[in-house]
Amino acid sequence: MQIRVKCSCGENCPEWAMVELQGIVEVQPQFQDRLQNLKIGLLCRPSSPETYTFTVGYHELTGTKLPLKKPLLVLNKVKEAGEEGSSGRVELEVIGIIRHRILFKTRPKALISKAQPTAKERATLASSK
Repeated sequence: MQIRVKCSCGENCPEWAMVELQGIVEVQPQFQDRLQNLKIGLLCRPSSPETYTFTVGYHELTGTKLPLKKPLLVLNKVKEAGEEGSSGRVELEVIGIIRHRILFKTRPKALISKAQPTAKERATLASSK
């Protein structure tokens, strides 16, 4: 079977990046049936273009942007209906290209800090000095 690959975006295919995490991302039971478009964290590029942070809940990971040895294509499978009794033509449409990966290889940093004193506790501390 021949599969055609077509690119409707011309020379400027959208750039994507691959996020590589070490370990396992476990989904809570209430989200098992709704994984598509599930937001798991916040990806930021704080200072340099090569360093990224990924915040998941109370954990922050620091990663670096690395080039891939060979680029990857992001494809969408399009089936065209054929005559009765025959399988239709299959085309793969290029919707993006991945040239970089963002690698998070270190252990996460906990974002939970010591509790801040309340206004009442601050007043009692100030009066005791």
